[in-house]
Amino acid sequence: MERRKFVKKVGILGTLSSLATNSNAFNINSGSSQNEKINIGLIGANSMGWSNTRSLLKQEAVNLIGICDVDQNVLDRREAEYKDLRKNKLKRYTDYRELLSDESIDAVVIGTPDHWHCKMMVDAVKAGKDVYVEKPVANSIVEANIMTEAAKKTGRVVQTGQWQRSGDHYQKAREIVQSEVLGQIRLVKVWAYQGWMEPVPVLPDSAVPEGVDYNFWLGMAPKRAFNKNRFHFNFRWFWDYAGGLMTDWGVHEIDIALWIMRATAPKSVMASGGKLAYPDDASETPDTLQTLFEFDDFNMLWEHATGINKGPYGRREGIAFIGNNGTLILNRDGYEVLVEKESTGYSTYGADKMTPIEAFKATGRSALDNHTVNFVEALKANDPTLLNTPISSGSLAAINAQMGNIAYRTNTKVYWDHAKQQFIDNEAANTLLAPEYQNGWKMPSAD
Repeated sequence: MERRKFVKKVGILGTLSSLATNSNAFNINSGSSQNEKINIGLIGANSMGWSNTRSLLKQEAVNLIGICDVDQNVLDRREAEYKDLRKNKLKRYTDYRELLSDESIDAVVIGTPDHWHCKMMVDAVKAGKDVYVEKPVANSIVEANIMTEAAKKTGRVVQTGQWQRSGDHYQKAREIVQSEVLGQIRLVKVWAYQGWMEPVPVLPDSAVPEGVDYNFWLGMAPKRAFNKNRFHFNFRWFWDYAGGLMTDWGVHEIDIALWIMRATAPKSVMASGGKLAYPDDASETPDTLQTLFEFDDFNMLWEHATGINKGPYGRREGIAFIGNNGTLILNRDGYEVLVEKESTGYSTYGADKMTPIEAFKATGRSALDNHTVNFVEALKANDPTLLNTPISSGSLAAINAQMGNIAYRTNTKVYWDHAKQQFIDNEAANTLLAPEYQNGWKMPSAD
């Protein structure tokens, strides 16, 4: 294919994708009436849970009824902020099970730390609620599978907070890659470089802050004294509650890679890294990591680094689909395609260097707002198949990310048996498939 034809074909694909995306885009108030209201409750209101809820409340069809958090200080702050959004008085809860028992609530947003996602989501769908659950969907492979099965058995609508799929330019990039205009994709690079992340200072244990039900916050995680480092936000860097950047940012980018490549489970995974930037800080998860996933027809390379912004192709985060004919580089700002230089054995373009030939900058309504609109439309239709990132897709990304962490933590190359949902001949890796629920909590069942 000549270079000018390559350019033309990519341009046409972008145009067709734009038309398709616009024709299918949800009007944020489409089809809604004053009599068609969806009542939601929020569980975990400190960070993304509140961001997701604010996005949902941009739709007139959505009402917020109740809000739940183990930290009374967070409840006070959100209740004050809510007065600028709506006029109704919120019901307040510190135990999510009491919120789930409220029959006036149709759906819940779960924005708690990762180790709580499975238990809360399963309890919610069994209580007849639809769910918007933050990413990563779970802190283990077994829990992710339980969540998928519970949603399937109850028939509830469960959207995962991996909202990049709802971005117009991600959908356009998907069409370009799947058109095969880039040729055979041999490698997908996926990364997150986080220059804003500084060392987590070592702090002594301290008294539990006033207004916090710390035992409930710990839940099924091992009992330990309160430490500020392990609480709001920084819980992400401790294995008891989360999986570090591999699961925090990784599920966003890995989800897009799997979605576009039509891939599911890798054959093998190996990882290398550690606390190489900040070896003496308080965090447990690696600040530097490279993870190689082997699929049937391509490899996927994940990497992350803290304290650095200049990642591959000069981008802080992104996904690169590297094909014989060209490379598509995609991130939250947009995408561009680089034509491969003249190479014997592949197509010839007459170009002596890689040149940007197609660029698209993300514009319009945010992908998060698109994602919450998509969730509401699926709720109205009572149809989980309308979801852009259903729990099955969210679980797939989480499972791949967890495999990367397990390969790193066991310092082994792990081989996956998809049928048995376990690692082959690796007892150390299999012990990390599921957490041990403690403090009287029991792992939920999909049944």
